[in-house]
Amino acid sequence: MPNMPIESGTPDPFQYMHPTMQKNFGAWSYHDRPRPGVLHHVAKSGDEIWTVRAGTQRQMDVYTVRKLCSIADDFADGYVRFTIRSNMEFMVKDGSKVDALVSKLQEEGFPVGGTGNSVSMISHTQGWLHCDIPGTDASGVVKSLMDELHEEFIREDMPNRVHITTSCCQINCGGQGDIAINIQHTKPPKINHDLVANVCERPSVVARCPVAAIRPALVNGKPSLEVDEKKCICCGACFPPCPPMQINDPEHSKLAIWIGGNHSNARSKPTFQKLVAAGIPNNPPRWTEAAAVIKNILKVYKEDAREWERMNDWVERIGWPRFFELTELPFTKFHIDNWRGARRSLNASTHIRF
Repeated sequence: MPNMPIESGTPDPFQYMHPTMQKNFGAWSYHDRPRPGVLHHVAKSGDEIWTVRAGTQRQMDVYTVRKLCSIADDFADGYVRFTIRSNMEFMVKDGSKVDALVSKLQEEGFPVGGTGNSVSMISHTQGWLHCDIPGTDASGVVKSLMDELHEEFIREDMPNRVHITTSCCQINCGGQGDIAINIQHTKPPKINHDLVANVCERPSVVARCPVAAIRPALVNGKPSLEVDEKKCICCGACFPPCPPMQINDPEHSKLAIWIGGNHSNARSKPTFQKLVAAGIPNNPPRWTEAAAVIKNILKVYKEDAREWERMNDWVERIGWPRFFELTELPFTKFHIDNWRGARRSLNASTHIRF
């Protein structure tokens, strides 16, 4: 039988790996950072390899990809890889090639950085380009914000690394981050009753609601759905299976900022992020209001945190009251996350009982 390709699961990384990395896989002696954006690994055999990390905009056209690959062929050893934060890494075994490679990348508009205690490239969801249910454009927020944080990407001046994430809806993509930007719907969906019967499978929509706020209804003689607005939490879970239940709103869909999420357990336990700013205008194309909040948080963190404190460690040390005092962000009742009163609302769901 022919060796057929496997179209699921993780691809074999060794076929794309630099020969020096293949040869010394699992046998490295140490590594260091000669300069921001450059990693230097030394193997037990004495072999060395340099990795140059360049920031990209993730959503790239074919011409940009070809330009990056041409740079890899001309100035590196022809081997590249993408990181999970959409950076592109170029591997070279000759240290004399590093300066020319860095200069060429910067000349073509690709910043070199994102290593060590810097602001990493923002990981983001698909947004308006690919997603079918976005409340905002995640990639646009990233582009406008990284323009503002360019210096923090190419330098290593932060107390520790800062991971930022964005989400274009509340229910699908996204993740934990030192700072996270999330869309926040504040009004229940508007229903186009003329389309529901033709487009939506009503039982699936009813089952999709996490707080049982949707039920079948007959409107103008047609099968439709209705929403109990007292129960609705404006999560948007009904919109994917039923587009006539439109929840996106140019005025009432806002951005929210969360901080303190951390997957790592290097110095402290992993933590969930907490809401610190809400009701920020979803204002393309530059999202200036959201950028101002994040730049302010980073400024205070940079000035007040101790060396090697991640953002969650810093807040744990100074306390949340002090955080809101330093950042001058307004504290409201919506920031209190102690789940009091949750039993009544969660017991309304068909999925959770306690």
